[in-house]
Amino acid sequence: MNGMGGTGAPEWVIREDAGQPVLVALYLRQVLGIRSPDELPHLRGIPPRVNDRSDDAQALLERQWREYWAMTVEPTAHPSPVPLDLVDGFQTLVALPTTGSETLIAAITPHAAEAVEFARHAHERYRSDAAAKPGVSYRAYAGAIAEHERRVGRRAHSFELNVQVLPLSQRGVWWIGSLTIAVTDGLRGDVAAFDTAIHPIIAELA
Repeated sequence: MNGMGGTGAPEWVIREDAGQPVLVALYLRQVLGIRSPDELPHLRGIPPRVNDRSDDAQALLERQWREYWAMTVEPTAHPSPVPLDLVDGFQTLVALPTTGSETLIAAITPHAAEAVEFARHAHERYRSDAAAKPGVSYRAYAGAIAEHERRVGRRAHSFELNVQVLPLSQRGVWWIGSLTIAVTDGLRGDVAAFDTAIHPIIAELA
């Protein structure tokens, strides 16, 4: 969704989704006992793993997962220095560097089927909710931008924002990339609460 004025006017572009690659990555984070990003809550209904790895093994796994997470959330901002290859069992949802990800690949492969199934169901639920309220997404952001413009007395600057609507265990909004936020599905569905929550994000960008 986007808004724009006449020639040379500022433009804003907002992409909202419940991206299956992001959902898979968060599912794997939980079942592998990955802590980072520390501030992001767990997914609902997925019991976190009790970590029984050595400190060194855990540190290596977390480092490889953080690199995978960055490439998944904002792939153009985090290109891999080596070629990527699809991981067996994950369809097209997980691509990892052909070297340097061996520990992560070994850890995630046993969870492929349930991770893909979880992501598919969560994505379909998001699409069904969005289809039931056509136009609501656009109005939510357009209203926040218009209010920001009234407050600051100028047109909003051009900006891009990616929004991942996720089934997280706590309500809120979190930055997960330089141009990407995660918002709880319950908060996204609460028009008044989401309007309040998205204002500081818009103010920061516009």
